[in-house]
Amino acid sequence: MKIVLTRAQRKCLIRLRDHHARPYVREKASAILKLSDGMSVRVLARSGLLRPRARQTIHRWVRRFLEEGEEGLLVKAGRGRKPAFSPLSQER
Repeated sequence: MKIVLTRAQRKCLIRLRDHHARPYVREKASAILKLSDGMSVRVLARSGLLRPRARQTIHRWVRRFLEEGEEGLLVKAGRGRKPAFSPLSQER
């Protein structure tokens, strides 16, 4: 997978990689930068990140960043596991 970033996109990713408060955003930004520098998706997925990732996961990160920019690297509200117990459900 060959990625060509604009100067603004590269600057944005470097800022996110170095300074974002959420570790998962820093990891995604780092992955996209490594791909744009010529690393293959296979090598990146296997050993280029904090832990091994599926190649499809990395492809999704790249696609969302190219389509949505910085916002595409954030986890959307309502995603993830829902709580098994909620104090609100006990009140009913």
